[in-house]
Amino acid sequence: MFRVLLAVPLIALDTLVFGGAAVLAGLLDRTGRLCRHLARAWARVLLRGLGVRVEVTGGANVPQGPAVYAANHGSALDIPILFGYLPVDFRIIHKRSLYLIPLVGWTLYLAGHVGIDRGNAFRAHRSLMAAAARIGAGTSLAVFPEGTRSPDARVRPFKRGSFVLALEAQVPVVPLSLAGVKRVAPRGLLTLRPGTVRLAIHPAVVTTGLGPDAAESLAEDVRQVVAQGAEAA
Repeated sequence: MFRVLLAVPLIALDTLVFGGAAVLAGLLDRTGRLCRHLARAWARVLLRGLGVRVEVTGGANVPQGPAVYAANHGSALDIPILFGYLPVDFRIIHKRSLYLIPLVGWTLYLAGHVGIDRGNAFRAHRSLMAAAARIGAGTSLAVFPEGTRSPDARVRPFKRGSFVLALEAQVPVVPLSLAGVKRVAPRGLLTLRPGTVRLAIHPAVVTTGLGPDAAESLAEDVRQVVAQGAEAA
């Protein structure tokens, strides 16, 4: 119960301190790298304060150069887990409406994360193509291809959009399995309990030579790898 009572003020204080610093950093450093370091610190302080320990395996599987990192999504903890423990410089794809949230939205914008307007197909497509160009120029992306949080530990079908990005940019897709998150927060942060979660980084799936028509099969291949890792724990 104490952890639950601690969660809200801890999240608020941690976000206020590091979010404010990140906004200033984003104004001074438009590469987004300084914001990325602050995001890592924000995530680690938050998770440790909540009693969540993260074990990372497969670090040697991180490829040289840009990639699309595809993870399963079952909890609000997934985002700080990736920010805190995925050992690469990356940006995330998020709903454009998040830009309206003070500090959080401002940091996402200034750090160069990719906002998608899901209510406008033309704008969404344009944003995705701009994201593909950025990947080709050297920026890695982390995505949750299920599109929304899974209500249980099972990994839902992956949407093809993220994989079209990888195919357009001709960069590898790295499957990520988040395991044990539902045991730590079975029904959200209000049911939080101390525990260990695992982030498994799997070998990259090469996209070289594949065309956009391979997006669906690529999505399913990656989903199977992610699901095996997530459900093995």
